[in-house]
Amino acid sequence: MRSQCSLYVDAGYLLASVATRLTGTSLRPGVRVDYGKLIACLTRQAEDISGVPLLRVNWYDAAKNAVPDAYQQQIGALPRVKLRLGRVGHNGEQKGVDLRIGLDMVAQARNGAIDVFFLISGDDDLTEAVEEAQVQGVQVIVLAVPDKDGHPHGVSEHLQRASDGVELIAPDALDKAVTRTAAVMVQHLARRAGAGPVPVPTPPHLPMLSAPKPGPSITATPVPPELLTPARASESALAWRSQTGDQAALSGGGPPDNGPPGNGPPGNGQASKAIDSVVSGVVKSFVASASAQEQGDVIKAKPSIPPEIDRALLVDLAHHLGDYDLSDGVRNQLRDHFWDVFEETSAVNA
Repeated sequence: MRSQCSLYVDAGYLLASVATRLTGTSLRPGVRVDYGKLIACLTRQAEDISGVPLLRVNWYDAAKNAVPDAYQQQIGALPRVKLRLGRVGHNGEQKGVDLRIGLDMVAQARNGAIDVFFLISGDDDLTEAVEEAQVQGVQVIVLAVPDKDGHPHGVSEHLQRASDGVELIAPDALDKAVTRTAAVMVQHLARRAGAGPVPVPTPPHLPMLSAPKPGPSITATPVPPELLTPARASESALAWRSQTGDQAALSGGGPPDNGPPGNGPPGNGQASKAIDSVVSGVVKSFVASASAQEQGDVIKAKPSIPPEIDRALLVDLAHHLGDYDLSDGVRNQLRDHFWDVFEETSAVNA
């Protein structure tokens, strides 16, 4: 039997990471992805590294009621791509995706059909599956999205140690396949030129691959804490983390921020500055890529924040601080500041 390699793609990790790399926030509507071009580039890189042909790409994502949306159907129709879907919970959390990845890796390792596995994920929960596959005599290499400094974005230390190596996805491949949405790009260029806000055409709504479209009927209800792992910084479970603790746990117990008063969030030191930075980034990205109606829907839904926005807020804050155990006090502070900034920004743009 000839040697072959295979790709296992955690779409939640990949898409949130490429959005962060390009826009500074994991909010996905800020980017557009040419999936055919991206998958072709990943395939070439896997074959170049392993020196053997690729059997197939296994693309793992979540969908409402496990029914693929239009974009997922297009991905599943690509040559040598197998679409594997988990479910999206009623709060926007992803269910069953990690389990599918782990089971498939172990089963295919035992079948002896693949010699080199490439895993595009950062999830700590996949560490045991990687080790079990290795017991069967295969190599498992993590392919990670590079951050702006050229380091693996959001890959847990346990997963890095367990793997047979960590390779970075070629930056030029990402640059060719992933672009800012038209509205975000226009605003970005205007800011670089020193111009003020400029009117831009309303882009068509880009459906999320692993979260339902936000709307006023969605409310934030916590999910079980066991869904949270450090590497799930790119996943929705973190957005609904509910646990006890005080604000000092996140701020590191540092001294209070005695700087001049302003419009930033209350709090002390590191947490306050991080919250202000994260909220500003998420609001700018959303406002630049959303239609007036979508922005209005967010206001109507108050105090509930749509899951994709809430997820981006908590994911980005956790990554910014390197702490994925956000306390109730910090999460509430973050959400309160979101409304302050979002309403002010919406009023300016009205």
